[in-house]
Amino acid sequence: MIKILIVEDDPNIAKSIEVTTSIVGYHCDHCTDGLAAVEKAMTGSYDIILLDIMLPGLNGFEVIERIRNCGTPVIFLTALGDVTDKIKGLRMGAEDYIVKPFEAMELLARIEVVLRRFKKEANVLYYKDIVVDVDKHTVTQSGVVVDLTPKEFDVLVFFLRNQNLAISRDRLLASVWGYEFEGESRTVDIHIQQIRKKLNLKKNLVTIPKLGYRLDSEVTA
Repeated sequence: MIKILIVEDDPNIAKSIEVTTSIVGYHCDHCTDGLAAVEKAMTGSYDIILLDIMLPGLNGFEVIERIRNCGTPVIFLTALGDVTDKIKGLRMGAEDYIVKPFEAMELLARIEVVLRRFKKEANVLYYKDIVVDVDKHTVTQSGVVVDLTPKEFDVLVFFLRNQNLAISRDRLLASVWGYEFEGESRTVDIHIQQIRKKLNLKKNLVTIPKLGYRLDSEVTA
């Protein structure tokens, strides 16, 4: 399971981040000041740190200075929109920088990119009676191997990593086929139909009219 340390002194923002990241199965710890952040970062085993800049005790810049040797990637979260602060944070070692307020999808996308860069994505994914081994490129359901085409496999993995989120056809085309893909959205629909059929996901992988699809984690029948 991916573990995230949220360093944010605004309880509402911190709660919002926890709710957002829980959608895709991430576990979060939370602290509200810079000194506690340094202690947790150096003693905990985190895959990524979401670090506010304006903090009591130590500010975000001072925190990243002290934890730079722990090897955990950092994304700065701040209300400051000053380009100077952005450049300073990146030069100090932050992997990314998001200005508050931000959309849930933007935050998840930024986290996903950093995790992929550091090869910290989960390589074995579980859903109902389905087990997907990303490294071995295999799918089993109730212990039985299910044959998927390479693109069907990629689409399935994408949904497993983005459960309960509405995914547009355009986003699927961009994420799975690449922005250079010039096919029609019908390509997505065909792949979704095949995944539903092969894995009995008709009630779980639902259609969102005029948008795309969503994989619901809470549906078990």
